[in-house]
Amino acid sequence: MSDVIDYEFGISAIDSGYQRSRLAAIHLIIENGRAAIVDTGVNSSVPHVLEALRMKGIAPAQVDYVVLTHIHLDHAGGAGLLLNHLPNAMLTVHPRGARHIVDPAKLIASTKAVYGAAAMARIYGQIEPVARGRVIETPHGAAIDLNGRQLVFYDTPGHARHHVCVFDEKSQHVFAGDTFGLSYRELDLNGRQFVFPTSSPTQFDPAAAHRSLDLIVGLQPRAIYVTHYSQVREITRLADDMHRLVAAHEQLARTETGADSARHARLTAGVTELLLQEAERHGWPLTGAQVIEVFAGDIELNAQGLAIWIDSRAA
Repeated sequence: MSDVIDYEFGISAIDSGYQRSRLAAIHLIIENGRAAIVDTGVNSSVPHVLEALRMKGIAPAQVDYVVLTHIHLDHAGGAGLLLNHLPNAMLTVHPRGARHIVDPAKLIASTKAVYGAAAMARIYGQIEPVARGRVIETPHGAAIDLNGRQLVFYDTPGHARHHVCVFDEKSQHVFAGDTFGLSYRELDLNGRQFVFPTSSPTQFDPAAAHRSLDLIVGLQPRAIYVTHYSQVREITRLADDMHRLVAAHEQLARTETGADSARHARLTAGVTELLLQEAERHGWPLTGAQVIEVFAGDIELNAQGLAIWIDSRAA
C-alpha cells in the first residue's frame, strides 16, 4: 500500500519510494473528480502513484496534468512511463526542460556523469521519452485550469535553470520542488520544521536562489510543499533560514579558489559542518551521525554543485 499523507484542499503527498521512506514526495491535487500530479519520482514510483489514485477513487483517465517542477530525475524520471498509464494527461514543464523530456538523451548522459552508468540503471531504469504533442511549456506567468482551479507557474532558478514553482489559487499553497530546500520529517521537533538548501549538481546559482526565495515569500503562501519532504509552514522563518544557509554555502564555495584533488573532500567537510551547526542551533532530535546519514546523498550533491559553481565563475 502506498504511503499517503492527506492535507486540506484535496492535496496529498505520495511517497515515491525513491531511495528510502519519505525521501521524495509526489503531490496529488484533486478537484471535483479531476486530478493533477506534481512531479513523478522515478520509474519504480509509478505503481505507488497508480495505487494512490485507486485509493482516492480516481481513474487514470481522470488525471488531466502531470506537472514537473523541474527535470532532475528524482522529480521527472518516471514521467514518460507514468504518462503511458494516463491517457488524457498533458505534461507541463519549464521551456528549458521541454526538449529534454521529449528527447532525454542529454538528461540521461548528465545523470550518468553524476552517478555512473550502473547506478543510473539501478536507480532510474530506462527513461521513457514523452511525445511532443503531450507537452505544455510553462514560462513565468503561465497557468493551467484543473477543473476550474487555477495553477500558476513562476520561474524560480537557483537550484536549476529549468525550475518552476506552482501557486495553487484555491489553497493559496505553493508547490516548490527543490527551490525552498530540503525539510526531512526526521528533523521535526515538537511540530517545528526545519530546512536546508539543496544546491544541485550542476546549476547552483546563489543570487538566483535568493531572488526565487523572495518571489515565493511574496506570494504569501499559507503552506509550501517541498519534494523532500512535503508540507511546511512558518514560511517567513524558514525562508530566513534558507537565505542564511544559501549565503553560507556561497561563502564556503568562495573559500575554494583552486581545483586541486582535495577540493571535493574539503567542500564535503564544509557542507557537513554546516549541517551539524544547524542540528546544534535548532536541537534536531538526531545524533550527529544520524544527521549525516539522513543527508548523506545531499552532502555529496551539494559539494558537487558548489564545485561546479566555482568553476563556472572562473571560466
